[in-house]
Amino acid sequence: MIKLLLLLLTVFLCGPLSAQTKQSKNTGNKNSNPTWVKNIPAEDVITWRRHIHQNPELSFNEENTGKYVEEVLKSFPNIEVIRPAKTSVIGILKGAKPGKTVAFRADMDALPMQEETDLPFKSKAENVMHSCGHDAHTAVLLGTAATLSKMQNQLKGTVYFIFQHAEESPPGGAIDIINSGALKGVDAFFGMHVLPNFPAGHVGILPVGAASTAQDVFHLNIIGKGSHGSMPHLGIDPIVVGAAIVSALQSVVSRNVEPGEMTVVTIGKFQSGDAFNVIADRAELAASIRTTTDKTRKQVEERIKEIIDNITKAYGATYELEYVPTYPAIQNDEALNAHARKSAVGILGKEQVFDAPMMTASEDFAYYRKIAPVSFMTLGIGDGAANHNPKFTVDESALQNGVKAQVQIILDYLNK
Repeated sequence: MIKLLLLLLTVFLCGPLSAQTKQSKNTGNKNSNPTWVKNIPAEDVITWRRHIHQNPELSFNEENTGKYVEEVLKSFPNIEVIRPAKTSVIGILKGAKPGKTVAFRADMDALPMQEETDLPFKSKAENVMHSCGHDAHTAVLLGTAATLSKMQNQLKGTVYFIFQHAEESPPGGAIDIINSGALKGVDAFFGMHVLPNFPAGHVGILPVGAASTAQDVFHLNIIGKGSHGSMPHLGIDPIVVGAAIVSALQSVVSRNVEPGEMTVVTIGKFQSGDAFNVIADRAELAASIRTTTDKTRKQVEERIKEIIDNITKAYGATYELEYVPTYPAIQNDEALNAHARKSAVGILGKEQVFDAPMMTASEDFAYYRKIAPVSFMTLGIGDGAANHNPKFTVDESALQNGVKAQVQIILDYLNK
């Protein structure tokens, strides 16, 4: 009798405990895929990416790419397609209920370089290559549009899928789209850029505030006076003037910019002369300047101009200077960043979402902040050559996570 009672007691205690353990395992799986994940056209995303990669087009010339994107968008249900600029495309998905308007942006242009990969779908165009990953950006956003187009009844608000031209060439395509007026009423902008040497499929949340740098460029012609190499007293050597300018510019970062504020002044071009025994009459310099705040950007520009002016006068030379402001720094919004992080963790798991370091590159995505707050993030694509390298490649296994993150960010933003 005692044995029977002990057996019944064991069954009574262990039964509920086993059920509770099973239930705990089920409810604890926060990263189980929602039902919409099965609607992601994973194979199509890769097909779209490879087609665009194989048929790259340079900035402001993305005519065939634009047509291709338009055709693909029109094959999805519930999406209206507009053309805000000659080679850009916007897909608009209106939800079943009114609400906010959110935009996700991808860029479509390629770079002027010869591809040096062995991919079976390598570029067919001579000296044109998708070496920055814009083919992947476009394909991922098409995948996002395809997935959400089947979920119209679940959406409160409107989604803009922006396929932008000419990110690589200032003044950039974002300004054209903004000036078209097509984006009036957008409440938030999100963007995603692939980066190598981060785990494939991991999403990086860039910092709040300056998420990238602003870039300015200058082109300088120093006009001296030519002479024979044996008679330097009869000339004004532009190489000596240029060397003094290059040396002095190094003090801008070390002695003028507030310590701790990221600033880079890079002289990328210094050309002069044709013969070893001739003092040239001209020298050409060109530089890239990177800053993160408007205050420092203005300060650095003024200091560079002062240095060039004073040194050329001191040597008796003259100069022609073209100082070209290009893209401002992306300023990530704190609330949108927190939103993007929460959504990405929710769909991918916290182990696949990380704090990305500030990009030292520049992006015309920054201009969308003229309309509404922005948040820019990264998508890891595995080990490999850097962006803008002729051997650049993309681990395509990362693309599905890109779609997942984008869809979840949009869903959460509209339905919160």
